[in-house]
Amino acid sequence: MAASAHLAVLAGVGLVGAAAVAVGSRRDRWSGPADRVTLGRTVLVGGSATVVVLALLGDLPPRSWWLLALAAPAALLDAVDGAVARRTGTATPAGARLDMEVDAALLLVLSVALGPVVGWWVLGVGLMRYGFILAGRLRPRLRQPLPYSLFRRAVAAAQAAVLVTALAPVVPVPLAAGACAAALALLAVSFGRDVAALERRGRARG
Repeated sequence: MAASAHLAVLAGVGLVGAAAVAVGSRRDRWSGPADRVTLGRTVLVGGSATVVVLALLGDLPPRSWWLLALAAPAALLDAVDGAVARRTGTATPAGARLDMEVDAALLLVLSVALGPVVGWWVLGVGLMRYGFILAGRLRPRLRQPLPYSLFRRAVAAAQAAVLVTALAPVVPVPLAAGACAAALALLAVSFGRDVAALERRGRARG
């Protein structure tokens, strides 16, 4: 138990530390209260990672109210930091990127938690963004900025909502699996649309 607890704590602290370093290395560090909200979300994601590691090591059930108590506010606060940044006039590209990375980390943590419950295919939800980043390193066209898309935003918001709901111990496993499969399919469509749009733009530019 002691060794697993140490691993769990390291996982959580690592996530929080990475976010703190990202903020500290920015030129516009602490540009506003939105950064504090995002770092607060990072603490919740780090706590979620700690619980997930303990679950993977058999010290906690795969789905627990402890995990839900950390993951649910981490997902809900995603709508807060952006709104705070816009309302206070402190929105920055760096802050938006940090918010996006926290979103991606949360999805990865939640999909790992759900792997033993619905099947490890659910990792596709958590790994999709990282796969897109890797593809961009191999395909320069995919590194172009993406235009605003309401569909993309809606699909991204739905991912965390579905995964958090599926983690509730009272949700039947078949229902959780079906919801996660639908979320993964929507995410694949969203990324597919983005890839197609970037490829078309790249061809148009020659």
